Amino acid sequence: MNGEQQITCIVCPLGCTITVAKERGGLKVSGHECRRGEKYALQEATDPRRVLTGTVKVSGGFLPRLPVKTTQPIPKENILKAARLLNSIKLSAPLRCGELIVANFAGSDADLIATRDLGTKR
Repeated sequence: MNGEQQITCIVCPLGCTITVAKERGGLKVSGHECRRGEKYALQEATDPRRVLTGTVKVSGGFLPRLPVKTTQPIPKENILKAARLLNSIKLSAPLRCGELIVANFAGSDADLIATRDLGTKR
């Protein structure tokens, strides 16, 4: 992080505008109403992460694609690469919500799982 960064907190409904600034070799956080906001802002300023959601191709299902997501946030800098990997995944129905699709997806510690049941064509 360089200089000062303003972050809108999404942890609670307050939506605090939090400032994270470099100060004497460390980071100073201000503008937060709670500890959760402070923790969120520090994470966002130093190592932003996101949960990836998307769809993958399915053959034999009553729908052509299955919605999926990572089980935990992955580094924001890897989101585009990980999203591109979704296009290379091809599954066969039936599939269950919560079913493991790919362990350690995109080299992260997060797994990719199904987010709905998908039965076969009738």
